[in-house]
Amino acid sequence: MPESEVPASPAPVVIVGAGLAGLTVALHLAQRHPVVVLAKRNIDEGATAWAQGGIVGVLGDDDSIESHVRDTQDAGAGLVDEQTARFIAEHSAEAVAWLVESGVPFSPDPQGPLGLHLTREGGHAVRRIAHAADATGKAIHDALLERVRQHPNITLRERWMALDVITSRHLRREEQPQCYGIYALDIDHQRVETLPATAVVLATGGAGKVYRYTTNPDTATGDGIAMAWRAGCRIGNMEFIQFHPTCLYHPQERSFLITEAMRGEGAHLKLPDGTRFMAAHDERLELAPRDIVARAIDFEMKRHGIDYVLLDATHLGESFLREHFPTIYARCLHLGIDIARQPIPVVPAAHYTCGGVVTDLQGRTDLPGLYAVGETTYTGLHGANRLASNSLLECVVLGRTCARDILDRGAKHPPLPPAWDESQVENADEQVVIAHNWDELRLLMWNYVGIVRTTKRLERALHRIKLLRTEIDDYYANFRVNRDLLELRNLVDCAELIVRSALMRHESRGLHYSRDFPHTLPVSFPTVLLRAHRDGKKPKAYGLSG
Repeated sequence: MPESEVPASPAPVVIVGAGLAGLTVALHLAQRHPVVVLAKRNIDEGATAWAQGGIVGVLGDDDSIESHVRDTQDAGAGLVDEQTARFIAEHSAEAVAWLVESGVPFSPDPQGPLGLHLTREGGHAVRRIAHAADATGKAIHDALLERVRQHPNITLRERWMALDVITSRHLRREEQPQCYGIYALDIDHQRVETLPATAVVLATGGAGKVYRYTTNPDTATGDGIAMAWRAGCRIGNMEFIQFHPTCLYHPQERSFLITEAMRGEGAHLKLPDGTRFMAAHDERLELAPRDIVARAIDFEMKRHGIDYVLLDATHLGESFLREHFPTIYARCLHLGIDIARQPIPVVPAAHYTCGGVVTDLQGRTDLPGLYAVGETTYTGLHGANRLASNSLLECVVLGRTCARDILDRGAKHPPLPPAWDESQVENADEQVVIAHNWDELRLLMWNYVGIVRTTKRLERALHRIKLLRTEIDDYYANFRVNRDLLELRNLVDCAELIVRSALMRHESRGLHYSRDFPHTLPVSFPTVLLRAHRDGKKPKAYGLSG
């Protein structure tokens, strides 16, 4: 590469995603290195701001690292990496303290550790969830975003969407593959830019929008998972999609979450006739882990032929509900449901992607220079099912270690990658094709790859996904890209990863339940897909169960 083609100053770190994971990395990097943060929609439209429950902190005298690790392992159904769980638990108090120092207005309790009120959620042995009423994610995001906006070393770019990771292949370099930056779409100006980078951090969240019903925002289209897969990185445990048990069932509101903390404070699940049913499914009743509660609700809905069940919190009292769940109280009241006097109709919905890009505890992927943090990743923390409120904790703890690793490796002067080539494409003529394929993909995933699965359903889903991929790839090759096309391309990649992983797991465990393999094996391993990216071989897997 000629000297003139090498930038004079170190390239920034490009962070794709502006949720808790991305902002944590940015704030820890920015004291020593320039940072560019990309948000593909408005800056406040990510999953972090939607999180209601809270963040785990091992803070109280009645709590311990061992207890938190044990609860994480129990929820994860035998697939939690103990080293990862212990590392994150050991740094939980530090993570909560950093958020307090950053100005997050957690609900106070003068008698509580750090002066915080701690609540309890399903799967936790004690109260260890720091929260800001029932809008914790928004409180955290607002506080960190204010710091990011004021930092001179951080550039925020709203309505910018990453297309693909730039690797050695793009530069035609015969070397060990590594990351040199990303191609990104400036959505407002409909142009693709080349962004060289010292490092790229994928913090794009999960893939909940691959399902028809989800608690996730529109941004959750699996972008980071799909980009890392296309760049040759391993992807782990994609069969484990967490369905939150209690999403509001209402014709005007299809993605409003009813926080697990409401059950933690004593709300009951009931059939429409008022009968409680969780005792027939688990001795922990409403405080059982999410996978068990979601399957129980799904079972009762199918058994009785009903569209929803009821979450009854009326016995908790109006003043308690207004104080502890003001967002839920106000939203439901706006929709004509007075939760102090009426039970809330709820259904399960796709909520959290427990698998993702395989990383270590510094966020490093298989591709040097490419990092990933948060829901985009598979670190081993969540195993076969995520313990409530571990997700925000993972973002903060590993966001910090990721930033440290990037700083330790020093600034780089990457060569300038080639510009994006649009010389062989034209403007799209039939945008309806994208909308149709998007709807079909999400419906088939809901019907065939949902809470309860069969081999036949999975095979049918994979067959149709392959046909959809052919159509999408043809469209991508011939027309200029836009956000809808890029999101659909990423979703079909994630759908295939989910289905292939599910087909490889010949047992039922955690969030993956198969009628054909209803038993849990005595020993099991993570499902890890490996793509031989450069030579065109088919995906392989290792460490499989069954």
